[in-house]
Amino acid sequence: MAENDIAIHLKDVKKVYKLYRKPKDRLLDAFGLLRGKRKPGLNYALKGVSLDIKKGETVGIIGTNGSGKSTILKIITGVLFPNEGDVEINGRISALLELGAGFNAEYTGIENVYLNGTMLGFTDEEIEAKLPQILEFADIGDYVYQPVKTYSSGMFVRLAFAVAINIDPEILIVDEALSVGDTFFQAKCYKKFDEFKRQGKTIVFVSHDLSSISKYCDKVFLLNKGNLLGEGSAKDMIDIYKQVLVGQYDTGEDASDTKKKDEQSDIKMILNPNTEEYGNGQAYIKDIYFTDEGGRRTNTIIKGTKFSIHVKVKFEEFVPEPIFAFTFTDVKGTDITGTNTMLERAFTDSAQPGDVIDITYTQVMNLQGGNYLLSLGVTGHRDANFEVYHRLYYCLDITVVSDKDTVGYYDMMSDITVEKQKSL
Repeated sequence: MAENDIAIHLKDVKKVYKLYRKPKDRLLDAFGLLRGKRKPGLNYALKGVSLDIKKGETVGIIGTNGSGKSTILKIITGVLFPNEGDVEINGRISALLELGAGFNAEYTGIENVYLNGTMLGFTDEEIEAKLPQILEFADIGDYVYQPVKTYSSGMFVRLAFAVAINIDPEILIVDEALSVGDTFFQAKCYKKFDEFKRQGKTIVFVSHDLSSISKYCDKVFLLNKGNLLGEGSAKDMIDIYKQVLVGQYDTGEDASDTKKKDEQSDIKMILNPNTEEYGNGQAYIKDIYFTDEGGRRTNTIIKGTKFSIHVKVKFEEFVPEPIFAFTFTDVKGTDITGTNTMLERAFTDSAQPGDVIDITYTQVMNLQGGNYLLSLGVTGHRDANFEVYHRLYYCLDITVVSDKDTVGYYDMMSDITVEKQKSL
């Protein structure tokens, strides 16, 4: 790889924060007066990270909270300096980091546009020439003449992003900011990403939206507890990330601990604390989890792949021919899809007191990318009466990762043929 092809180069970068018990300890430490037990603890946000990002690449950085994602972006943009290691940046950077960074709350939107442009090295004349396209992209109307402290978070990010992308950067850095904007604004931003890619500019962004990572990134870096766990295609890194989330990926820190590996097979999904439940108590849903096509427990599923819902039910009393059901809803509570053992003609025998029954629903995930909620039920009929033994509403969440979404809730997986006929 030629050196002039590199936009961002990090070599053995370390960042350490000191953790003080009391605010005054920071001052005492600055003068070397902190001794013994009062010495600060150390938090290693980055533990010797090395990476190269080529010019023209769109790169994503993913990882759990506290993995070092935002720290590495701040080091790239010069907001923070590493304790050790080398950082080389080749190109003009424009960054949209934490909401509010670089804006003065007392200034109007227009004044903040000039302030940011000046900080990036532009003259007033150059900023004035770019102003119409900035205001058109932000599309916040006359609010641009009001102090930004009066803005909603959505309006704020619209203006901040409009400034960031219209000052002709060679490298664009974005940290989660797009999650604040509405759907239409996000679509406008991602369209701009596509335009930047065609122009050969470099984009680096951190996001928990794995669908966006999958759709737009040429390469993904996965961080975990300050270490670079891997780099590669979005699909490969998301697959590893899913394993990290549920503790099923061997990071090498405890490879000899067989007990830990045994415990991985008994990982429990985290139930929604606001789960609604009711029933007559004759049966109880005891365990619920998802597995992906590789059999790994996870609540993140790649669209177009097989996945399974696993449910364990214990019966306290005799129940004739119980019916087991599941439903997916969107986050607004709208039923999207679902089925049960009666509809699927997977009839079950009657259950005796003490019986434990495992139910597995396996299917292809064709829902659009996004977040959904799972509801479960154990019901049946006794003496011509409908009985509800146990129901759980919105008990687990599931994230669908997609690099291509169509209209509506489902992808019909259409195979499209377009043929141009010759003119007669």
